[in-house]
Amino acid sequence: MFAAAIFDMDGLLIDSERPIMAAWIDVARTLGIELSHSQYMQVVGLATAESEQILASLLGGPDAYSHAVDLVRQRLQLERSDGTPLFPIKPGAAEILAALRERGTRCAVASSSTSVQIQSCLGSLGVLDHFSAFAGGDEVVRAKPDPALYLLAAERLGVDPAECIAFEDSENGAKAALAAGLRVVVVPDLKHPPESIVERAFHVLDSLHDALAHLPRWFPQPARNAQSA
Repeated sequence: MFAAAIFDMDGLLIDSERPIMAAWIDVARTLGIELSHSQYMQVVGLATAESEQILASLLGGPDAYSHAVDLVRQRLQLERSDGTPLFPIKPGAAEILAALRERGTRCAVASSSTSVQIQSCLGSLGVLDHFSAFAGGDEVVRAKPDPALYLLAAERLGVDPAECIAFEDSENGAKAALAAGLRVVVVPDLKHPPESIVERAFHVLDSLHDALAHLPRWFPQPARNAQSA
């Protein structure tokens, strides 16, 4: 039914949103600023420029934000000083990537993170080889919800966007994939998608584990069977 799968990374393949949020709230507190969970949630799923603007406002200005960014980076690195990956892989991610590879389905990443960050994160988790193409936020002019990242990922796979399923956790990511012409499977992380996204989604699942049961229908022809037919 579909020829390829394109995955978001943060909050979908890797559990990055929670430790990053915890670091921001903790750093703000050390600076004498009460940054609440609900306040931080305003930036979840936004493009970098938008999230920076909101956080700068919440923290007291650009200088305070710049100082906090440095402290957040230091805090996150210290939490993984034992050599383990900075962000753990999400439940079901390794399994679905292995299952798609077994079926001969080509996969790509379309993430607002930079290309270097994508390859570093996925390489540290041992799943980088499951992907045939990557599209990073540093390679496009406009971030999600603009469709540019998904269009670039599909182009690099050599597949029509209409023949791809996008796996996304955020509203802006789902909007980007839909605008690019992909079907979207939403796997919410910190935020549940609004009804407007749910209505347009191909499926909404609780976890990537739940997607495994759908693979025979979504990607029905393993490559080895196609070759032997």
